[in-house]
Amino acid sequence: MTALPAAGPVAPAGNWLTDLRATPATLAQWWVLTVRLIVPAIVTGEIVTAILAPITFTISFYIPLNRVMTFAGLGFSSYAQFMAPIVILQAAAFTAVSAAFRAATDAVSGLDRRFDAMPMHPLVPAAARMSANVFRLLIGLVSAVASIYYIGFRFEGGALHTAGFLALGLLIGIAFSLGADAIGTFTRSPEATTQMLVLPPLILGMLSTGLAPAHQFPHWVQFFVRNQPVSQFAEGLRALGGDRLGKSAPVTWSLMTPPLLWIAAIVAVSLFFIARQNLKRS
Repeated sequence: MTALPAAGPVAPAGNWLTDLRATPATLAQWWVLTVRLIVPAIVTGEIVTAILAPITFTISFYIPLNRVMTFAGLGFSSYAQFMAPIVILQAAAFTAVSAAFRAATDAVSGLDRRFDAMPMHPLVPAAARMSANVFRLLIGLVSAVASIYYIGFRFEGGALHTAGFLALGLLIGIAFSLGADAIGTFTRSPEATTQMLVLPPLILGMLSTGLAPAHQFPHWVQFFVRNQPVSQFAEGLRALGGDRLGKSAPVTWSLMTPPLLWIAAIVAVSLFFIARQNLKRS
């Protein structure tokens, strides 16, 4: 006779509802869900859009505005040095739109509710989406830096300021993506979310100091142009990027505090709504 294998903990006879539960491997679940988002984007070529978008932004801004803005006077050594921050910001915004689309798709397809029925921490799917968003953001930022470098932008502030420029661009992109993920999960409509998030970067980008100095705008709108968040981000990046003629503003806490506060505010509000939306379902 063959011996039976040793059995583990068993439920009492006649009682199939026990206290035994599966132990979720949170890290492994996060990794599997992250790969679920990254690999198809690479295989299908979707990731190419993250590379082409910053190149398109650079061409569409630099070619039509270079001569005009140079003639009008910028106070910088070149227009490429002046407009570089807006390319970084548009690349971050483009990643955010993709993040919102992905979050809304997961919500409307019922995938989030299926994850809720599994032995998984309710924030793991959102963390996996953000990891994939950061992966896409890094590719977009590399493409953006290569694009502005090609048209003449140079890091003139030293190694520390160069690292600060890249870190600030990454933080801005993460803040945008967090906010977009919260919006996409809330609206549950990929089409509406995408259209909703296209206009703010376009309007705020045009009415900012990213493409032209504030004094070149009509007097009645200069206060808004100078103080809105996109302008604060652009001024911080521009100071960290430096200028060959020393025309950029010095990197001081008074200059860097507004963009850092905007980032902190966006991250705090986004995390609150992401946690609220995901924990409420579980």
